[in-house]
Amino acid sequence: MNRIIRNTQQETNMSLDDTSHPGRPGPDELVPSRYALKVGEIDVLVVSDGVLPLPTAMLAHNADPAVRAAWLHDMFLPPDAFDWALNVVVVRSGGKTILIDAGLGADPDLHLPRAGQLIKRLEAAGIDLASVTDLVLTHMHMDHIGGLLVDGVKERLRPDLRIHVAAAEVKFWESPDFSHTSMPPGFPDALRSAAKRFVNAYHNHLRQFDEEHEVAPGVVVRRTGGHTPGHSVVRLASAGDALTFAGDAVFAVGFDQPDWHNGFEHDPEEAARVRVRLLRELAETGEMLVATHLPFPSVGRVAVAGDTFRWVPAFWDY
Repeated sequence: MNRIIRNTQQETNMSLDDTSHPGRPGPDELVPSRYALKVGEIDVLVVSDGVLPLPTAMLAHNADPAVRAAWLHDMFLPPDAFDWALNVVVVRSGGKTILIDAGLGADPDLHLPRAGQLIKRLEAAGIDLASVTDLVLTHMHMDHIGGLLVDGVKERLRPDLRIHVAAAEVKFWESPDFSHTSMPPGFPDALRSAAKRFVNAYHNHLRQFDEEHEVAPGVVVRRTGGHTPGHSVVRLASAGDALTFAGDAVFAVGFDQPDWHNGFEHDPEEAARVRVRLLRELAETGEMLVATHLPFPSVGRVAVAGDTFRWVPAFWDY
C-alpha cells in the first residue's frame, strides 16, 4: 500500500484524488465511504463497511424504555430501529500496512445487505489485500472478522499475514457465554459460527498477546475486556499526536449515558466501567477517537459534560 496522503504530486497506486477528499464518492456510491488523516507520521484511513439496522433496544437493554425513547427522540433518531455504522481502519507505520478489524463480510441468514462492504471499498481505495502485513482484531464478533471469511479473500492475503488478538479473546470463543447479552434471534448462533470458522481458517496466523502489544512504531493494541473478555483498543501515537480506535468500547449513546448496557456486551457492567475510564482518559488528553459504531467517519474528541461526556466531531478536512 502506498502512502494514504501524498506530500508530492507523484502518482501512486493510492491517489490523493481517491482517498484524501472524503467528499468524492466512488462511481456507484452516493456518499463517501473513506476518510484519510494523519496522526503525526502515521497514515490513517477510516473505511466504512456499511451499516447494520438493529433494534433500538440494543442500545440500552437495562434502561427504562420511556427514558430510552426520550433519548432517541432528542437525538432525532427513529424509535424502533436505526442504522449502526461499521467503521474499519487502515494504518501505515514503519513500513507495515495494518488493517484494524475486518468488517462483517457476508451472512445471508441475517439479511444485512447494506453491511459487508469492506473488501470492495478497500479495492476502490487502491488497497491491495496482499499489501496488508498485519491485522489487529479488537475482538471476534462477526462484524469485526467476517470480511476475512468471504470466499476468495484468504487466497488474496499474504501467507505471512500476522493477526494480532488478545489471548483471552481466543479462549473465550472456545465456549462463549451469552448469558448477559440481549441480542436479536439468530445473532448468538451466527457469532459462534463465525468465530469458529475464523479460528479454523486462520489459527496459523494468530499472534496472541496478554495485555498490550506494539504492532508497529506508534501502534499499540491494549486489552480492555468488558465488551468481550479480550476486547482491545488500538492507540496510534506519533510526533505528539494520538488517536485511539476504541472498537466497541463506545457507542453513540455512551457519551451521555455511559452506564447503559449494549445488547452485545458479554459483561455489561465491566463494559460500562471500561467505557467511563476510556472516555475520561480521552477527555483529559484531548486525543482523537474513532470507534466502530460511531457515525462515519467517527473522528472526533471527547469533552466532559457534568457527570457524563460529550462527543465533539472533528471538522472534515477536504
